[in-house]
Amino acid sequence: MYISRHMTSEPITVSPAMLLPEARTLLNEYHFRHLPVVNEQGELVGMLTDRDLRSAYPSSVITDSERRLIYERVENTAVSEIMSTRCVSLDIDSTLDDALHLFDRDQLGALPVLDNNVVVGIFSIRDLTSAYKHLFGVGEKGAVLIGIEDDGSPTIMTRLVTLLEKEEIPFTRVLRTYNEKGGDVIYLRVNTFKIAAVLDLLLDAGFSLKQDWK
Repeated sequence: MYISRHMTSEPITVSPAMLLPEARTLLNEYHFRHLPVVNEQGELVGMLTDRDLRSAYPSSVITDSERRLIYERVENTAVSEIMSTRCVSLDIDSTLDDALHLFDRDQLGALPVLDNNVVVGIFSIRDLTSAYKHLFGVGEKGAVLIGIEDDGSPTIMTRLVTLLEKEEIPFTRVLRTYNEKGGDVIYLRVNTFKIAAVLDLLLDAGFSLKQDWK
């Protein structure tokens, strides 16, 4: 699944010359935490975060005179002075897996999405969780996730799907997971309010449910 289906398109961006108070107003007004910084061609040149801005503004523990001096300096400081220039980004053709890898590796909250280095979107951790929620059917009406012990049989998936289709059990996802320490599991998401009947059907057909379902 591609991030282009879940990203925020045409995100608000700022120029390197914008002064920090104006950038701060944008972040506060729209409740953003990240702003792509672009040149006149819309190409990415940096990223500005709320953390960058907090670091630039004066601490509450300094004296009033020191605070005034810092505020005066900040009011005339451009975004280019504090933005991050070593930016991690996603391509317009990147997948959810690509985004997950970068979020995990670099501990970032959002990533700009580029098409020929031009910013066309922004993809956040919230977008990622929303996308996976949709991908795995979390929150769908009547959706229940069932864990089935994987016996390693090469036909277990075929037998499972055949049974469900034969009995006209509505299901939307079947996911086979592997655990190096054993205990491989097949997760089945069914859309029914008659879950007890589905569990009995699986047991009668010789499938073993995970302990949580017994």
